[in-house]
Amino acid sequence: MQVSTSRLICLGGAASFIAFAVAGCTTPAQPPAVTSEADVLVVSEEPSVASSEAPPVSDLCLASGPQTPRDIANVYGLNPIKFSLAPEPETLNLCNIHSHTNAEHKAPGFSVYAGDGPAGGYQCNETAELTEAELVDPAAGEGAFKGVKPGDTIEVHWVYSSCDVSPGEGLGSCLSDTCQNPTLRVEAQAFLVVNDAAAINFNDYVYENTVINGVHQPKALPAGTGTPVVFRGSTTGPSYDQSTCSPLQVTWSVRPTCARVDINSLYEWASKGNVFNETKSHGVRTLVTAPELLSPID
Repeated sequence: MQVSTSRLICLGGAASFIAFAVAGCTTPAQPPAVTSEADVLVVSEEPSVASSEAPPVSDLCLASGPQTPRDIANVYGLNPIKFSLAPEPETLNLCNIHSHTNAEHKAPGFSVYAGDGPAGGYQCNETAELTEAELVDPAAGEGAFKGVKPGDTIEVHWVYSSCDVSPGEGLGSCLSDTCQNPTLRVEAQAFLVVNDAAAINFNDYVYENTVINGVHQPKALPAGTGTPVVFRGSTTGPSYDQSTCSPLQVTWSVRPTCARVDINSLYEWASKGNVFNETKSHGVRTLVTAPELLSPID
């Protein structure tokens, strides 16, 4: 989850969550084209192996609570700070949708290491199997949605808030003058971006002024990509690492496999304008591997 700094300071170290939301949304008639048949998550209870040299324990930001992103197949964690998981999304307001180029999390369906740093992260396992036609950029690098091309992996975050707010730009849209300590929740889905009209149309999952039972909701959330892994964590984005942690408490729900999305639909979403002012994909936070910074997954 990319954090906008415009209003983040007012949250301080308060407990804020990002949670998983499915109920109340309309599921597409056809499930997404999943890039892996695996629907069973094989979990590990051993510490994750860091992709790069981790800082010593003395340099870890231990007081900040559990951090994100993580390897969702590894349930191991030693961070003792617990908070209540956020409620289901049908009771929360959708406040933001954005994406990161390369998946911030690691999972059974997106485990191809792309490096550390803002341009690192993980790629969908089927990336190397794409055809020449699927890799053609129909906009020749001039598409309306920047930072993404066919062959890339993106991780999309649907962010929800307990505040009485409307969807908008950045995390600031998830709070208000009268609601400074919201419960937040994020639904996450990794997509393999392709040039293929038969792939998922991203516009099936966007916000178009849909209000259900008094709360803002997307048109739908992805289905058919495995049972989401729900855990306690934080906000993400390239401004944080294992020494500089996010103070926010977030409930995450991450689907374990990729789905294919048509690049043309991302260009369309950006070109027609959206309330989030999203016209580019963001950088990633390097995978958190220190057990002291991870919550155990129940």
